[in-house]
Amino acid sequence: MFKNDFLESLTKVHWSVPLIFWIPVIIYFEWRALVLGALSVETVIGYFLFGLAFWTLAEYVLHRWVFHYVPSSKFGQRIHFIFHGVHHDFPKDRLRLVMPLSASIPMAAIIYFIFSWFFGTFTLAAFFGGFLFGYLIYDESHYAMHHANFKSGWFKKIKDHHMLHHYAEPDRGFGVSSAIWDKVFGSGFNKKKSIKTNEVKSVKIEQPS
Repeated sequence: MFKNDFLESLTKVHWSVPLIFWIPVIIYFEWRALVLGALSVETVIGYFLFGLAFWTLAEYVLHRWVFHYVPSSKFGQRIHFIFHGVHHDFPKDRLRLVMPLSASIPMAAIIYFIFSWFFGTFTLAAFFGGFLFGYLIYDESHYAMHHANFKSGWFKKIKDHHMLHHYAEPDRGFGVSSAIWDKVFGSGFNKKKSIKTNEVKSVKIEQPS
């Protein structure tokens, strides 16, 4: 995407990098709430689960109205391509399936600042740890959806949902780790059309890279 090798390297990341970086951060936030904030275990768990659940909504909002927003200007379209368009053009690119730290760290800092308007210092720590854990589930699940074959169960359902977003209707199916908000906002797939499309695309989708 860039002629500059350094800038190009910032757009690529191995799937393990978010785990290595963010898991210690999550542990720190929960320790901060539990030890420094002296919050009860029940309170910390409650805010953690609240943050985890809230991530599913944030994931949907970001994917639908931020990553799929295409500006009219050429510069805006270039930014859109860098952040998300490249993934739709090259959905099997192993190094562009999880978010690079060059994007996730600034985004997390901005979201943390926004959340700080609504939470106290230590309840925010407990909440944000859960929010980041939700992000990790999303990132790693997203990688698995493009590079693992699931025969049954929940992972197969969400993979089928995401594959339809890529190969059938990119303007629908914005939930990645969960399809619940597509149901709430009416952006799910037409069942009959989805079944037919999935049958046609299944051979292509399941081919190993």
